[in-house]
Amino acid sequence: MAQSGKGRLNYRCPSCFLRDLDIDMFYDKEKNEFYCMRCQFTGTEEDVLAGNEMIRTRYHAMNQRFTKFDFD
Repeated sequence: MAQSGKGRLNYRCPSCFLRDLDIDMFYDKEKNEFYCMRCQFTGTEEDVLAGNEMIRTRYHAMNQRFTKFDFD
């Protein structure tokens, strides 16, 4: 999804992103936490960044080209 406006950076929900859903999280200033409107995930900015970093391991070789296959 595109970043709307120049305010706070939009983060993807780690719980939804595990299921290949690209859902932006909302920020609650009173509780100082992010929450997802689609699922039950809530957490601080550090929790969200840690969850998204864990998910990035799925896409670590996305831009690599594999030319040799040694399956035998």
